[in-house]
Amino acid sequence: MLTLLDKFRRGLSLGGAYLSSILLVILVALIMTEIIGRSFFDYSTMLADEYSGYLYLAVVFFGLAFTFESDAHIRINLVTSRLGKKAQRFMDVFAGILSTSVMLFALYYCWLYMVDSHTMGMLSEGVSETPLYLAQIPMPIGLGLFALASFVFTIKRIFNDI
Repeated sequence: MLTLLDKFRRGLSLGGAYLSSILLVILVALIMTEIIGRSFFDYSTMLADEYSGYLYLAVVFFGLAFTFESDAHIRINLVTSRLGKKAQRFMDVFAGILSTSVMLFALYYCWLYMVDSHTMGMLSEGVSETPLYLAQIPMPIGLGLFALASFVFTIKRIFNDI
């Protein structure tokens, strides 16, 4: 059961990383288009500032779970490096439970925020008047992936499977 859940988590995390990478390429292309347009053609897309922010948000949130899985998040091990294996495992379980709880809390409120934006028909203040819920969709998805990754990490540490 744990192996199946781990494979599922790994696939979703990798999918988020690929999506994040694609969105990063689109972000760079959008910024380059704006730079070239302004520099050589006296032309602006009028959307680059707004949409680069939305794309950056999506890149960060879709990449959270894969970054966690790759041990690339900042981890301060000044104290844990001096502990024994059992104490390190206990600290990992405690941190995993805490981070999963925080991610679920943030997921819940990001979901409510996105639904409220949709329900109230909130639009961006930019020229595009983009419905804000569309720009907010990556937040609950990314936090959900991160919560799943943190949960599986915690379960694996509880059963000493890492």
